[in-house]
Amino acid sequence: MSDTNPTTLHDPMASRRSPRSFSERPIGDTDLQALFEAARWAPSCFNEQPWRFMVARRADGEAFAGLLACLVEQNQAWAKEAQALVLSLAVEQFKLDGRPNRWAQYDVGQAMAQLVLEAQCRGISAHQMGGFSVDKVRELYALPATVTPMAVMALGYAAPVASLDGEARDFEVAPRRRQPQSEFVFSTRFDQAAKF
Repeated sequence: MSDTNPTTLHDPMASRRSPRSFSERPIGDTDLQALFEAARWAPSCFNEQPWRFMVARRADGEAFAGLLACLVEQNQAWAKEAQALVLSLAVEQFKLDGRPNRWAQYDVGQAMAQLVLEAQCRGISAHQMGGFSVDKVRELYALPATVTPMAVMALGYAAPVASLDGEARDFEVAPRRRQPQSEFVFSTRFDQAAKF
């Protein structure tokens, strides 16, 4: 199996990055609504649509500061420049009968992927983070036990990396790296690359 040249992909996927440097340009309401509309149309098990989002725009001041404070210090250093922070959540029970929905987190991932691609198509950059305190977001938003915090995403228009220092700058200018398909696409055995 050969590596696919990223230029054969459609541009939103081939050019997508997770920037740590954002401009002062705000995200308009129409664009923000479109991102969540893209998430809304993601597929889900039994059409459960188990995704929920907490949105804090930079212009909201206190709400933004609250979610920003839930991030680990390293992420706070650059995410404070984003125009919005979004916490993705998975509702882990089916609405109909309260049974556990073991596909909920997978479905939230699909919704997030659609949201990120729509953002990319609109020139808006997204950087998703696992570096946040689950306990802090549970307390901040009074989340029920059946709701699982998944990730925090910084949204904004990418800016030149000149404003970044140290490790954040190094990450920003490093080439994108992905493992070859032979490392994750298998056929007859878990560790044998598919032949195509």
